[in-house]
Amino acid sequence: MSTIAKPGIEERRQEEQVRLDRLKTALERNKLGQFATPSEFALSLARYAHAHLGNNPVRFLDPAVGTGSFFSALSRVFPPEQIERAAGIEVDQLFADAARELWSGEGLRVIEGDFTAQTPEPLYNLVLTNPPYVRHHHVSGAEKERLRTRLARSLSLDISGLAGLYCYFLLLCHGWLEERGLAIWLIPSEFMDVNYGAVLRRYLTEHVTLLHIHRFCPSDVQFTDALVSSAVVAFRKTPPTPEHRVRFSFAGPIENPRSEALVPLDTLRRSHKWTQFPGTISAAGKAELKLGDIFHIKRGLATGSNGFFILNQEQIERWQIPRQFLKPILPGPRHLANDVVEALADGTPDLSRRLFLLDCPEPEELIESNWPRFYAYVKAGHEEKISESYLASHRAPWYSQEKRPPAPFLCTYMGRSHDGKPPFRFIWNRSTATAHNVYLMLYPRGPLLHALQERPELHSEVFEALKRITPAQLISEGRVYGGGLHKVEPNELAQIPAKPVLESVGTQVQIEQQGVLFT
Repeated sequence: MSTIAKPGIEERRQEEQVRLDRLKTALERNKLGQFATPSEFALSLARYAHAHLGNNPVRFLDPAVGTGSFFSALSRVFPPEQIERAAGIEVDQLFADAARELWSGEGLRVIEGDFTAQTPEPLYNLVLTNPPYVRHHHVSGAEKERLRTRLARSLSLDISGLAGLYCYFLLLCHGWLEERGLAIWLIPSEFMDVNYGAVLRRYLTEHVTLLHIHRFCPSDVQFTDALVSSAVVAFRKTPPTPEHRVRFSFAGPIENPRSEALVPLDTLRRSHKWTQFPGTISAAGKAELKLGDIFHIKRGLATGSNGFFILNQEQIERWQIPRQFLKPILPGPRHLANDVVEALADGTPDLSRRLFLLDCPEPEELIESNWPRFYAYVKAGHEEKISESYLASHRAPWYSQEKRPPAPFLCTYMGRSHDGKPPFRFIWNRSTATAHNVYLMLYPRGPLLHALQERPELHSEVFEALKRITPAQLISEGRVYGGGLHKVEPNELAQIPAKPVLESVGTQVQIEQQGVLFT
């Protein structure tokens, strides 16, 4: 997935942020809780949001929009047509005016006002924000009483007068989220241990499904102007299941933490000190792993135009496309009669429908001079405006592809239940073919990868174990649309218990104090 910045706007936003910050003293900004989110960090969290939302429409809200760092990141990660609507709320007039000037032409509706006093309408399915970190002693007694009264009415929760303003932001935002809406908050990690954080911990374990808490190392301060240890808190607005486990990670970037573990919800509810996780999670708690712990699960690659970039043998010969620019790719599931894809001697799939993906790194000038017929095909892509489509225009060159190496196991991305058949299929891919985005690609990792490398014959056991995953398990983690269409995203498939797969290969998962040993 490419992320090309909107020309000039992000640079202007950063300049405006610096200018506005200089208008206040450090003490004034501290009282207002105004600590700007670094651009690269906002981009990292936008990518994290994309991993959870996939290609679903986005209705985005930032309750403390500032100059729009998260909207900027969102617009660089998600295609514009995927963002149905976007809104940002900002209490500071100067910042609201700046955000409006920068982003209103890009689809962001900026509302000037106090978020905690707004009426929650319309609703949103993605909240991505860094709320103001205003300590309780900077909040007046009358303001605390107003906030506590509003919170008691909305969630029937009683909050300590020692809570910082960010706690009210997070809890009051509950009313703004759609059912199953995703919320990603960058907040101080102190709520994980202190007494006033108890109401936040209760909310996260009872009112919503807490997905992930990533705590940064205290020595790795995320903001250059705030001495505070931060945490990313991600959850969905849906009640948790009794067997739910929460991913805790610590240190390093959220995409590649130094340590992590799955913590049972009951363990969290009994604990008054959450910063002990993942370091002290018991072996029993960690041993109950999920597919996401033994597989890297990714969507197949998105070409932007399968009709242009995926070719059959006749098209290849007609346009004389060199073999070095072609990679075998699997056809859609309806063209796979069997759940095992065997390979020919050259590694390509042994299928009657043989397809290849165009993936060329060479510049057009070189193609024109060396392969005239191939260049004519490239020109046709310009004429049909395929080169101007969102995905293609964000690649360099536009007829190259993102990297998706072959995966030994696949799961269909969506399907319907009919004639007693389950909506999803697992595929054992024994060929060198990659797959496009109608599949989820499962790449073994950690102890499972080691076991398969040592004993390749265990692939068949893993495949049989995957097939034993019941339709009910897959459907319960996924979602259903009108007409009985079921869909499962990578992060949802990752929540399926992995015990049957591990048992099938006899893998003993190594456990130590810092968490499960996966690489």
